Amino acid sequence: MAKQITDSVSWVGKVDWQLRKFHGEEFSTHRGTSFNSYLVRDEKVALIETVWTPFAGEFLEGLDKEVGLDAIDYVIMNHAEPDHSGAFAELMRRIPDVPVYCTKNCVKSLTGHYHGQWNLKTVKTGDTLSLGKRELVFIEAPMLHWPDTMMCYLTGDNILFSNDAFGQHLATESLYNDLVDECELLAEAMKYYANILTPFSKLVAGKLKQFGELNLPIDFICPSHGVVWRSDPMQIVNKYAEWAADYQENQVTIIYDTMWEGTRQMAEAIADGIRNDDKDLVVKVYNCATGDMNDIITEVFKSKGVLVGSPTFNRGMLASVAGILEEMRGLAFKNKKAASFGSYGWSGESPKAIAKRLDEAGFELVGEGLKVMWQPDDESVEKCKEFGKMFASALD
Repeated sequence: MAKQITDSVSWVGKVDWQLRKFHGEEFSTHRGTSFNSYLVRDEKVALIETVWTPFAGEFLEGLDKEVGLDAIDYVIMNHAEPDHSGAFAELMRRIPDVPVYCTKNCVKSLTGHYHGQWNLKTVKTGDTLSLGKRELVFIEAPMLHWPDTMMCYLTGDNILFSNDAFGQHLATESLYNDLVDECELLAEAMKYYANILTPFSKLVAGKLKQFGELNLPIDFICPSHGVVWRSDPMQIVNKYAEWAADYQENQVTIIYDTMWEGTRQMAEAIADGIRNDDKDLVVKVYNCATGDMNDIITEVFKSKGVLVGSPTFNRGMLASVAGILEEMRGLAFKNKKAASFGSYGWSGESPKAIAKRLDEAGFELVGEGLKVMWQPDDESVEKCKEFGKMFASALD
């Protein structure tokens, strides 16, 4: 069912209330998502992106009822990842001669995914496509978050079709940002940024600067997932500028896994020590084996300090801890301090191994890692509290 945004622009995407994992099993989507496609009708008709493959059939059926597939004059592919292009190949089978506008890298992506030949027109920043009274202005945005990424801007209606940027995984029938819960919306927007765009923060900052220099008025921002920003749409642009600047809040996150509760007891004692040293610091403690990885990563994104703990296992750390450290390495967080800890029975290598991974991930290490043999006794609990105080003091 289409939803009208302006007289000339309508949303023709798909809301997926059931989705709980995205990017394979990599990204949790507790609140579902939407796959946003937009139809622009002027003297010419342009379709901006499609939807994910499982919904291709109903998408094309709905699009045919809404406008008629043969009435589409141009297809705009801002990005070729299958959640954007899943209906593309079947659409083009039905309208094979319609020109498709995309970046040079998107040509490689589309042909790599779907192995076809189409009427592909490559564009770069500043190129325009006339639709009649309105024009689409193309804006390349490589690595936000794929090499093929671009945005496009519709003159007259002052709409930025922003692709993955400014989006969130949030299923809603309300469509607009002012009609959903603001706390949920910003939480999902931050989670999206933290887990997907963090490695490209310098590029985000540069693209925001470049876009600002174009001096284009914006009344709507229409991303590829989640809500359309119509109430103060620049608020999410300002949030991105803030998040791209090595973002941190007055928070410490403690991440651990445990076998026989010793490392858990250490984590909680360290948290007590941090709180006693600085009562203004927010301290959050997560077992990464039972917690949601993407939610924990979002807390790391918010933190100025991170502590990671594991018992020693096979002369190293538990797999859940190794996994989240690998995720943290790939996200390339900046301007954050870290330390390691863990319990052990006979060899005790885990704090050193964790510290090595934290260093490789770009964290500034604070002190030597703390290790406690067997279950923490009263003396060891006090050592953990002192370790927490020391870590908190190092954050000043």
